Amino acid sequence: MIELMRDNSKVLRALTDGLFYFVGSAFYALAVVIFISPKNISPGGLTGVAMQINYLTPIPIGIAILAMNIPLMLAAWRRIGFDFTVRTSVCILISSLMIDLFEIYIPPFHGDIILTVIFGGVFSGVGLGLIYMRGGTTGGSELIARLIGQKLQHVPVGRLLLLVDAVVVASAAVVYRNIESALYAIILIFITTVLMDALIYGKNKGKMLLIVTKYEYQSATEIMQKMRRGVTILKGVGAYSGKDTQVLLCAVRPSEVYTLRTLVYDIDPSAFIVVLSTDEVLGEGFLPLGK
Repeated sequence: MIELMRDNSKVLRALTDGLFYFVGSAFYALAVVIFISPKNISPGGLTGVAMQINYLTPIPIGIAILAMNIPLMLAAWRRIGFDFTVRTSVCILISSLMIDLFEIYIPPFHGDIILTVIFGGVFSGVGLGLIYMRGGTTGGSELIARLIGQKLQHVPVGRLLLLVDAVVVASAAVVYRNIESALYAIILIFITTVLMDALIYGKNKGKMLLIVTKYEYQSATEIMQKMRRGVTILKGVGAYSGKDTQVLLCAVRPSEVYTLRTLVYDIDPSAFIVVLSTDEVLGEGFLPLGK
């Protein structure tokens, strides 16, 4: 019975992943076809390279993206892992086909360039956010950064990703012979990144508090009873005094920080509190771990 429930859970999760990949790819393809490509605004990554190839040759954007990602996927299969490769391959295939399909049937937006950048960033951010939420990627610069990062392990992947995108954006200014194209691309990438982070982490963001107080058990009890939040008591030693101390660890939503801080200070005005930002909090009281 338990095995059957596990199997059903895996099937449901796979179907949910597929739905997110499909909808996310559709949003991303709409961003490219309606807003980004018609204005020659390179979004970075292999999509930006594919757009430049399409500008110089009759090769469709989707086909170019797919062709450039194939050798990367073969390398990823060997070096990064099967699950990542399959998820990324599915997303690349769907988004590439959608871009070329939408380009045939959906007319581009020819309005104001600022509106183009804003809505292009919004559609792109929502699309990529949905894909990343379920462990997928659209390949491209992230895949290149990961593969290079395995060779240059002392260099952060984020920095490599930024470098790859910077090269693509800079090349767009040369290909399109328009420096404004590169400047608008920077704004587009910024909007896309902000929307992605908001979608992926927005509702799951939290604050982690480390609390040092003389009344640790009373404070912990008040937090648990009045705020319905869990508290962990950690053992610590004061570096200056050398005395044993107790440190309370508690995760809350950003809107609850003031309430918790006030509650602790009402018990112990001399309490020491450190508030840390967290990208995501999973578990009871937040997003369920299995989602």
